[in-house]
Amino acid sequence: MLSLICSAIALSISTISVKDFGAVGDGIAMDTHAFQSAIDQAATTGKQVVDVPPGRYLSGTIHLKSHVELHLEKGATILGSTHRHDYDHGVWYSLIMAADVNDIAVTGDGVIDGQGAEVAKDVLHLVEIGELKIPPKGWRPSEVDRPEVVEITRCRKVRMEGVTLKNSTCWVQTYRNCVDLFLNGVKVDSKTYWNNDGIDVVDCHKVHIMNCDIDSNDDGICLKSVGPKDICEDILVENCKVRSSASAVKFGTSSGGGFKHIKVRGIQIRDTFRSAVALESVDGGILEDVLVENVRAVHTGNAFFIRLGHRNTKVPVGRVNGVTIRNLYVEIPAGRPDFGYPFHGPQFLEPHNLAPSSVVGHSQVPISNIKLENITIKMAGGGDPSIAYVPTSQLAKVPERPTDYPEFTMFGELPAWGIYLRHVNGIQISNLKLILDRRDYRPAIVSDQVHGLTLSGIKVIGPVTGPAVVVRKTRSIHASKGIGIVRVQ
Repeated sequence: MLSLICSAIALSISTISVKDFGAVGDGIAMDTHAFQSAIDQAATTGKQVVDVPPGRYLSGTIHLKSHVELHLEKGATILGSTHRHDYDHGVWYSLIMAADVNDIAVTGDGVIDGQGAEVAKDVLHLVEIGELKIPPKGWRPSEVDRPEVVEITRCRKVRMEGVTLKNSTCWVQTYRNCVDLFLNGVKVDSKTYWNNDGIDVVDCHKVHIMNCDIDSNDDGICLKSVGPKDICEDILVENCKVRSSASAVKFGTSSGGGFKHIKVRGIQIRDTFRSAVALESVDGGILEDVLVENVRAVHTGNAFFIRLGHRNTKVPVGRVNGVTIRNLYVEIPAGRPDFGYPFHGPQFLEPHNLAPSSVVGHSQVPISNIKLENITIKMAGGGDPSIAYVPTSQLAKVPERPTDYPEFTMFGELPAWGIYLRHVNGIQISNLKLILDRRDYRPAIVSDQVHGLTLSGIKVIGPVTGPAVVVRKTRSIHASKGIGIVRVQ
């Protein structure tokens, strides 16, 4: 009986080739029509797999249809047209596009190459002739005018597996308001222009991202929430590798509805300019029930950054509640960790020494219920008061900046080299090891305006000066023996 069922399934899922619809695959002839004809035929007749044999297929926008899998064989490359006019507009422009369809897939060992550097030249040409405009106060064409490689919107049951995505002029792949999204073994290599986020998941539900390898000239794996009534929910990210000229794993910056029931585990991070993990709610959304565990980051600018801000002042402040980060190992060097990227991260506006990890809430709405467990952070150290200086006697002078763009350097110089806490209700830090290579003038941990601080198993190693922990306006402190705590006004 089982063999009969399998045979019936095999017969119902047949394959057609783009070659049968006139695709040339020489990298010169435009194969857009052949691809679209094959996909349309598969969607109409129930022939669900559209096969792409080895070759180089030049194309404009390709629209996926329900119940169709686009399968790229090893040696097959889809090349994005170098002319922006060959791309259709969905939410943004994109090479591979789908909207309001179900049960779609892009699979195989092939490559989808957006040819971003050449497309960017064409976009800049359109600016020169006046067809496009640089946004006010901007200095490069808007993201909405630069094609992505993949854009999937309001779809159910979406699968991306095995393929390599390269060279976008904007975000590499974006999934908006989708349900049942599965990404497995997807490789991203995109460093050809600005804003090359590796994976963007926007207000999606039931998402599983696994075994992906991201090398991107912006955030690596990024969850976003735009609509105030939408949310990213029920998401698992696991066993991925990330290299990023911004943050490796990031929630935000867009955070209108927020993020809930999310697990991130087994992530290997390297050469990342900003934070290994950045969790941000600044547009009124919630950030709740989040677990980040088993992360190793080497050569990164910052270990973790948790922020509740109020960038969108038209809505009430959101909330951050119930976040656990555990089993984290991070090494932070003295120099730029993004050395070698063709587009470096921007210079910071204010002088500062190496920044600590931080958990910073809003002055009126604290962050709540945070657990930091089994964490090792190795810092290059070398904090020099002649570069920037905030003495522990002046903790109140650290700026609040609730409406600023959230970033681990947003406050300028911070008064701790290891971890900085401000406006938090309920935080447990256990089995924390902070290692300092060179002497730093600052204490390891500073807690300012915190209620409910629990410290256990804290080890500070290296050429340390002064107390391990400095607290100001911090109530209900529970610390194991041997942890030196100094109170300041």
